[in-house]
Amino acid sequence: MKLFSPPGFEPQTMDTTLGQMVYYTPSDLPWSHWQPKGEQDERPLLVFLHSLGGGSSAYEWSKVYPAFAADYRVIAPDLIGWGASAHPQRDYSADDYVALMTELLEYLGCPAMLVATSLTAAFSIRVAIAHPHLVQSLFLVCPSGYDDFGRSYRTGLSAQLAGTPGLDQIIYALGAANEIAVRNFLEQFLFAQPNRITDEMVAAYTASAQQPNAEYAALAALKGALFFDLTRYLDQLTIPTAFIWGQASKFNSPEFGQRLAALNPQAVKWFETIANTGVLPHLECPAVVAGILRAWLHRRVARSGQ
Repeated sequence: MKLFSPPGFEPQTMDTTLGQMVYYTPSDLPWSHWQPKGEQDERPLLVFLHSLGGGSSAYEWSKVYPAFAADYRVIAPDLIGWGASAHPQRDYSADDYVALMTELLEYLGCPAMLVATSLTAAFSIRVAIAHPHLVQSLFLVCPSGYDDFGRSYRTGLSAQLAGTPGLDQIIYALGAANEIAVRNFLEQFLFAQPNRITDEMVAAYTASAQQPNAEYAALAALKGALFFDLTRYLDQLTIPTAFIWGQASKFNSPEFGQRLAALNPQAVKWFETIANTGVLPHLECPAVVAGILRAWLHRRVARSGQ
């Protein structure tokens, strides 16, 4: 999906247990001015992880991560099953993505500050609990396992339809893999202000959704195969964490987020609500999210230096 990556960000690849993962990192002008010459890049590692919904990819964070490329070692992957990465035909599970994110961090070779959205934000919490040596801090936008507080998404009609063989392919083709469906999904579910949706956004999501075998990962999310109860893990978290919430999120409200944060106030040190945004405030108001992220990172650096 290089077509939609910011100037100077080039795709790189790494091998995982489920195939080749593509990630984007600043390696050309103008960012090469800030790259260490002939030595290991020892700048802080900042990893941006996209959510898991039809058409998702690293593009989701592409309006934010360039703002950090001069000061940080920025990595933005297309997770397996999404974007330009491998799309194996399999029954994806939550454990797959926890394992893949762990493989990515081990490959990168030093503790990272993770920036993640929605379900991958919830997976990031699990990674930080299981491997705290790999994670320095978490900046999480609308984190949810979508089976939280004992509720079960899988009993809903959309999940049941998505799990029906044959019908699932029709649902994906008509409901996710074309520009009309993508724009409708962005308008109805992801954005609070539809006028903020651009043709580029629609094209990027459509291109990702139309990759061969893209339906396997997307349908796994739609039918609830990737979901889990995040509340069972939160009290184990020890890594400094910020929760950022779109005030008009149509999936989980800020009150839901506050309820999650209250499960572990020792770890969740910052909760911020962004007005007039949905579940993807970093696409709706990227400059605002970049500013909050920079403040969070500065706070973490200041505290680590004490």
